[in-house]
Amino acid sequence: MTTIISKQEETNPTHFNQERIQAYIQKVTSIQSQEYINKVIRAIGSKTQINTDEITSILINTALENVDEVNTQWSFEAAKIYLHKLYRQASLHRGYDQEQKYGDFYSLLKQLTAKGIYSPRILEKYEKKEIERIATLINPDRDFLFDYIGLHTLATRYLATDHQKNTYELPQERWLVISMHLMQDEPKEKRFELVAEAYWALSNLYMTVATPTLANAGLAHGQLSSCFIDTVEDSLIGIYNSNTDVARLSKDGGGIGVYMGKVRSRGSSIKGFKGASSGVLPWIKQLNNTAVSVDQLGRRKGAIAVYLDVWHADILSFLDLKLNNGDERQRAHDIFTGVCLPDLFMEKVENREDWFLFDPHEVRNVMGFSLEDYYDEQKGNGSFREKYEECVQHPDLKKTKIPAIQIMVRIMKSQLETGTPFMFYRDEVNRKNPNKHAGMIYSSNLCTEIMQNMSPTVQSEEIIEDGTIITYKKPGDFVVCNLSSINLGKTIQLDGEQKTLERLIPIQVRMLDNVIDLNTIDVKQAMITNKKYRAIGLGTFGWHHILALKNLKWESKEAVEFADQLYEHISKLTIKASIDLAKEKGAYPLFAGSDWQTGEYFTQRGYENDEEWNSIKEEAATYGLRNGYLMAVAPNSSTSVIAGSTASIDPIFKPFYYEEKKDYKLPFVAPDLNHHTYEVYRRSAYIVDQRWSVQQNAARQRHIDQSISFNFYVPNNIKAKVLLDLHLQAWDSGLKTTYYVRSTASDIEECEWCES
Repeated sequence: MTTIISKQEETNPTHFNQERIQAYIQKVTSIQSQEYINKVIRAIGSKTQINTDEITSILINTALENVDEVNTQWSFEAAKIYLHKLYRQASLHRGYDQEQKYGDFYSLLKQLTAKGIYSPRILEKYEKKEIERIATLINPDRDFLFDYIGLHTLATRYLATDHQKNTYELPQERWLVISMHLMQDEPKEKRFELVAEAYWALSNLYMTVATPTLANAGLAHGQLSSCFIDTVEDSLIGIYNSNTDVARLSKDGGGIGVYMGKVRSRGSSIKGFKGASSGVLPWIKQLNNTAVSVDQLGRRKGAIAVYLDVWHADILSFLDLKLNNGDERQRAHDIFTGVCLPDLFMEKVENREDWFLFDPHEVRNVMGFSLEDYYDEQKGNGSFREKYEECVQHPDLKKTKIPAIQIMVRIMKSQLETGTPFMFYRDEVNRKNPNKHAGMIYSSNLCTEIMQNMSPTVQSEEIIEDGTIITYKKPGDFVVCNLSSINLGKTIQLDGEQKTLERLIPIQVRMLDNVIDLNTIDVKQAMITNKKYRAIGLGTFGWHHILALKNLKWESKEAVEFADQLYEHISKLTIKASIDLAKEKGAYPLFAGSDWQTGEYFTQRGYENDEEWNSIKEEAATYGLRNGYLMAVAPNSSTSVIAGSTASIDPIFKPFYYEEKKDYKLPFVAPDLNHHTYEVYRRSAYIVDQRWSVQQNAARQRHIDQSISFNFYVPNNIKAKVLLDLHLQAWDSGLKTTYYVRSTASDIEECEWCES
């Protein structure tokens, strides 16, 4: 006879038989299969003792073995068993009856605050009676929305535990703690309703918040924003200060983008000594070391993307940084690379013309301007190409001539081997920048969806009379990304009129706006920038999911038209929500003079002949917007797994596959996979024609003020001309960025920083 020993039964083991197992399965799940029960009995085998966790693992793994394209419900049955385990563990550690599922919420707040896990702010801001009323919002039935992979991901990565990793917080409590944390400073008379709306949005999986918010909201440590972007000044102190700031943000769970285009190239002069500079590569290698050394409490290493202009004299060695062969002293394998590309370069590539490389330091000294500070205000015409041509013609300025197509070939070679560099089309970005009146956008972030004004922080020192040295910093625009995403697969399928979106987006924008005021960021210039622009990034995931539910083939005009209509609708609702917040709380400080205020934002996108858009335009001019930047589509692969949908705007990898784990196989099934949706899912990532993906993203990019994390999926034997044509199509279609080139031969690390 086999013995089950739970933590409560360790000193007094109880015996069980087949009937006991069957009763447990019937109590916890909807499983009726005798074959499943027999398989569990065989898995237990001849063991003489087995504890509760071991029997639970057998029950879960046996259920997961039944998952396939037809029997997808077994993943939800496995989730119910795992959920029962969480209930049991939470009740044991918190001291309540397991049959309740959820214990007293106020007691949980008290316990984890006393242990130093939760921040004391919730107990300070909310009275006990208010907390008890809020606790009535908890709906345990919404735990059944998770499949196994989604629940396991949430439980193992995001639910709050004590310092010994013991289970305390349960899924609905995580949603409620996030809601309370983000609404803590709202007026008391309407706070309950706002917490209820936020909980409704999160617990129904209509949306997800960014990974740092999901993990850290309500806790005593960590910050809430996803990504940061710094601009490095061309000075020794500027470079080292930037590295320090990057380290401070990385330790708190931030992904970093770094623009190095202002830093002088190899062989440039230092203090008049010619050939003294070693260029950008040594500084990038230092950032690489920072990424490896400064991790997040041992959970994972830091993640840093470095961007450089395609006209920078160090661009060729920069493109080789991540290659697996060559001189290791010239490699930095742990950073990600991005190239900043003006229209003129892409034209030179298309026409097979020459391109010139310059040292930015020498350009400043000889020409009296910085080439990176200009962009073409119109497609095919503007100040960048004028300044570039001045540099080409100046006899005293050193330059290197190289065929533009040769640089492009180097870019594509690196992309096929490493997935990078990312592509950043700087002219289109700045033309469509709604805050061009206040600055310039030089590069993007770690996941290529954030487009916000940037400038370097400048430091100086002064000795005062008593000998004290005072350091002054003139803060630059240090970009902060605050992200959240709509679950299209859940919200759109509910009704054709998208009324769920009309309820969802206002609370989602409010949640994002509150992150700005509640967040604590070590780097002060980031705090200043965050409040100056009040930038948010509302995005979406579940695109392939919603196409499958609507039976729209990926490679179709109907899918492109749907993208155009849907993202225009989301954009309208998002802008309206920000206007309504501005009426209530005031516009962002730099609103005056912005494209939002002048109406240029709406004119640029061709909205003039739409009555609804004209009304929004008038309201924006009258009341302002609460947020200077509004929309950005992030990668969000793991948070889409939690919410039971497909990642971002990407096609699925396969309709069904197994991922091998240490001691079992984990099945991945496309959401709502059945005989109705299979045909749409069958055209998966490496099968769909990428030209249709470009068309879809061009349609949605028109309605998104920032950008999109857009991957190319290509075979490893793709012809250079085909990949080049994809890049040219993306640029010519008005895309602002492209993310990874995901080749069937490359092993690309998933980015979790912009997960939302």
